[in-house]
Amino acid sequence: MPDSARLIAAACVGALGFLVSFLIIPLMPESTYFGYFVWINLALGVCAGWIVMGKRAGRGVTAAINNGLGGTMTLVVWGLFVYACYEMFSKAMDNWYKNPFDALIAVFELMAKYGLVLVDPAVLMLLIGGGIVSGLFTELAWRNWR
Repeated sequence: MPDSARLIAAACVGALGFLVSFLIIPLMPESTYFGYFVWINLALGVCAGWIVMGKRAGRGVTAAINNGLGGTMTLVVWGLFVYACYEMFSKAMDNWYKNPFDALIAVFELMAKYGLVLVDPAVLMLLIGGGIVSGLFTELAWRNWR
């Protein structure tokens, strides 16, 4: 059911995914082609905010902070999974893997490899701060516009 908390959560986490994308781009190798990277992260953020954060609003300030951090973590995990799967499929089409199990293992290896990029202090601070602010705004929206 659409409500203001889901809308605000989707907008906040979508904006967070959009902003974090611009911090990640300089951290990757120069030969990396990003294509729709920023827009995919925006869409993943909107989905994470709407699905995960919006339905958990209304439980207090501490829960709101935890909700925001959980929504941000969902955005990160979904993003890592999507990009790792995309990379695995492109490598699979070039016959890099001997069998499907090797390709499945490669998804998790690529997620770990891409996750190391997120250890940059600026990215971590934006994710943590943005998650807290998103959770608090979602809680505020739930309280004011039910």
